[in-house]
Amino acid sequence: MIKQQGVGLTEVLVALILLSIAVLGFVALQIRALAASYEAGQQIQAINLARDLSERMRINRAGLRHYQDISSPATTCAAAFCTANEMAQYDFAQVKSRASDLGMQINIWDCQGSTLKRKCIYVAWSETTASNGNAAPHCTNGTAYVPNAKCIIMEVYNYD
Repeated sequence: MIKQQGVGLTEVLVALILLSIAVLGFVALQIRALAASYEAGQQIQAINLARDLSERMRINRAGLRHYQDISSPATTCAAAFCTANEMAQYDFAQVKSRASDLGMQINIWDCQGSTLKRKCIYVAWSETTASNGNAAPHCTNGTAYVPNAKCIIMEVYNYD
């Protein structure tokens, strides 16, 4: 009988297959981690935009009903005196411009499912729109998020 000297080719191939399966598992885990990190970054940017607009609304309570998108350019309130309504439109235009620079949409709607009259700020990214509708690509469907929607909603303030 001849004794085997060293490792056979079959054992090496089995070890390489097991190693490659383990490496593929780590690669898949890394890809998921990168996607989750990107999504978390988008959520932080959206929260910062919504918080900025809500603070502007808190300061300018007299113009609360006029925080909306307008087709004409807003008055430049940084260089001139503005009324509360003009300041509301100016604030919204500034935050909307920053959202657009980040590839996001921002909108203000009445909050759904509340007995109080309350404003909600919708910030959406990716394929989702900052609106309330029945199906994708809307952010919400009444009081619930649409599945796989890429958006946040921040309740702001009561009015009336």
